[in-house]
Amino acid sequence: MLRVALTGRPNVGKSTLFNRLAGKKLALTNDAPGVTRDWREAPARLFDLEFTALDTAGIEDGRPGSLPARLRAVTQRALDEADLALLITDAREGLTPADRATARLLRKSGKPVILVANKCDHRLPKAYDELAALGFGEPVALSAEHGAGMRELYEEVRRFGGSKGRRDEKKENAEPPLHLAIIGRPNVGKSTLANALLGRERMLTGPEAGLTRDAVHIGWEWEGRKIRLVDTAGLRRARKIHEKLESLAVAETRRAVRLAHVVALVVDANEMFEKQDLDLARMVVDEGRGLVIAVNKWDVIPNKKEVIAALGKFLAKNLAQVPDVPVVMLSALKKTNTTALMEGIFGIHELWNRRIPTADLNRWLSPLLEHHPPPLAQGVRVKIRYITQVKARPPTFLLWVSKPVKLPETYLRYLANDFRRAFHMPGVPLRFEMRKGDNPYRK
Repeated sequence: MLRVALTGRPNVGKSTLFNRLAGKKLALTNDAPGVTRDWREAPARLFDLEFTALDTAGIEDGRPGSLPARLRAVTQRALDEADLALLITDAREGLTPADRATARLLRKSGKPVILVANKCDHRLPKAYDELAALGFGEPVALSAEHGAGMRELYEEVRRFGGSKGRRDEKKENAEPPLHLAIIGRPNVGKSTLANALLGRERMLTGPEAGLTRDAVHIGWEWEGRKIRLVDTAGLRRARKIHEKLESLAVAETRRAVRLAHVVALVVDANEMFEKQDLDLARMVVDEGRGLVIAVNKWDVIPNKKEVIAALGKFLAKNLAQVPDVPVVMLSALKKTNTTALMEGIFGIHELWNRRIPTADLNRWLSPLLEHHPPPLAQGVRVKIRYITQVKARPPTFLLWVSKPVKLPETYLRYLANDFRRAFHMPGVPLRFEMRKGDNPYRK
């Protein structure tokens, strides 16, 4: 399928056009320049034309090793994977030195280029004619925000290929990928870990905290199994979040957790499990997602046995609702123990999807109730008559009870702990719901 890279200097509307082509809001957009840092891709559509769109960072000049230079390198890697580039400019501001720098980079890439003049809302701005000096022909005038000029862009893109939209039965019947989100506090090594798992420098990394601002979705495979990996922005305590852009990034990270199957919580081995780490772990559990803890920078820890013992006690006390969560010690920078992390992720995913036959559940429940019947709840003796699993992801069970009152949380924890032991399901969030009535399957 045709791959189209959206390039240009900062704040010309690349992400706005990317969202329009994708048909939904995938990339963060803001008036501040430099919102996009890592390039991202998504299926795109222009009328009946289908292709893959790549949203890239704004191109600026900078000395070697600086953030602008590293952003430029990230954009270059996106161009290497593209078949066609859209050079997006701001028709209101006209031609700038940054536009010329982007044009030079595109010429060196050897990719075909379509020049786009964005922000042509009602009529062509006076500066529109200047853009032809870039040497890519007459610009396609459009407004990414309002959707004007899309037909003209369609005619230009169509000349370079793309596929006509049609139903792909093979794709529809394919096994869905595992959705994996990587979260953590700023500067704990999330993007470095993503690169280590992918086996290439896909994400922007560096010593600066908060380099990743958006949730970047990446499709890949591990040992033949499809994965949709999401690298997210670092989450700080809510009272430290003041800027609107950071609030948007936090909202995207929380959305990534809600849509994930398994979440890898990355913590720094030097200062792991501060209050924010624990809050993030509890958020994952509350959302009912599978959780794996990745302890990064493990290679610099001298007293490893003591740290492991202390971490085990801490988790047993503070994350008791999901005992025995998989914990993997690794070094993202040195790419050590990433295989163990992936094995832990797929192990939790299998348990998270597990369904248990109703007969097995009731054979487990009957002796448990005889040994330890439910306590009084609001002065009423509650009888549990039946249990069945109503869904997986996370495993959710329905209890038929004699009275329309809630069982005490302590008793539900007792049920959950014995359930984990009996069915060998450590580290997975469990849900127990109640309904009044007799056993519906009694007859």
